[in-house]
Amino acid sequence: MELEEEVLEPVSPTGHYFTSSVLSVSNLAVLETEIPFDESQIMSLVQNVFLPISPRFSSIMVENNGMKRWKKVEVKVEDHVNIPIFPPSLSPEAYDKYLDDYISKLAVERLSPEKPLWEFHIIKYPTSNAAGNVIIKLHHALGDGFSLMSALLSCLQRADDPRLPLTFPSRQRSQPKSESFVTKVCSSVFNTLSDFWWGISNSTMDEDDLTPIRSGKGIEFQPIAVSTMTFSLDQIKLIKSKLGVTINDVLTGMIFLGTRLYMQQIDKSSRKARGTAVVLLNTRMMGDYTSIQEMIIPNSKMPWGNHFTFLHVPIPNLFLPEDDHHHEYSNIALEFVSKAQKIISTKRNSLAIYLTSRFLEILNRFGGHEAAAKYIRSTLKNSSMVISNMIGPVEQMALGP
Repeated sequence: MELEEEVLEPVSPTGHYFTSSVLSVSNLAVLETEIPFDESQIMSLVQNVFLPISPRFSSIMVENNGMKRWKKVEVKVEDHVNIPIFPPSLSPEAYDKYLDDYISKLAVERLSPEKPLWEFHIIKYPTSNAAGNVIIKLHHALGDGFSLMSALLSCLQRADDPRLPLTFPSRQRSQPKSESFVTKVCSSVFNTLSDFWWGISNSTMDEDDLTPIRSGKGIEFQPIAVSTMTFSLDQIKLIKSKLGVTINDVLTGMIFLGTRLYMQQIDKSSRKARGTAVVLLNTRMMGDYTSIQEMIIPNSKMPWGNHFTFLHVPIPNLFLPEDDHHHEYSNIALEFVSKAQKIISTKRNSLAIYLTSRFLEILNRFGGHEAAAKYIRSTLKNSSMVISNMIGPVEQMALGP
């Protein structure tokens, strides 16, 4: 039931892009629980904690003269909470497969525009990693990863002491090499122009080579496989200290190396194929997650919504001799991390990411939301992968009261 006379703010340009005829983008979050839980606890949490976080969680998009606005509606929580039924009395390993298949199916289904754009899915079967799982699907039009993560963290609390706030790892960046002011300015101008032009070229004319990780076809509604990997934080910190880089640099280098090794295993000729990663970047003043109340105040330094841009990063080629031995892989891994750090550091020191945002605004102004959405889709289609990451709290979490 719609609540008449309660029309909220216009949908942001990014919200229009992500609900266009060519794009429909959602986020999936999976919470693993140590103990089984009652669905009534989730129902209460959604009704009393989740819904009040943002008016958008209780709104749908309505369109008038080509412009979309958020309109308040009455939310029936039971319409948004799903509890799938799997065969009973199976092993945790068997339920792993059921969970992966369920997530894969959920990832390609569009959220109904007739109700607020979010869903909770309660998996009550034990897997290898958890006694139960909660899958949360949120449309990207509601906000970016930073906003939605802040919303989810508002529903959680520290398991050891709920009175204490969650804490997060340090975001310290690697130290840039010492350069004169003139050198920095000239380098920034050159990198900005070259990165901006290269980005436009990649998004419109140049495509990555066809490889084992890129078919060249639109795959947004094709079945997907969900995979997870766990790395030792101590080992990552060891590499970080040895090379003087950040944890993100280490992870990016590992992703690039793993990708190239996979490509080579499937097709040896693809190890030198052209490959590009689209890296998503937060454009806010970086810091820890903040309260929703602080995010929604006017002129907030950490505002709610979609505040991100993207950056094209070339995937380094792999020069691995055919007869290479296993003990040499550690040196290759360090070289890849170092290469990734240098590439990303150069990109960070250019202003191309801000020019890209302005370019999308120009496309939106003169070509409309569909033109900007098609440009974003072309960017994704012409590239080989997308990299995005979110930082999480240090402490173990529990569902809020």
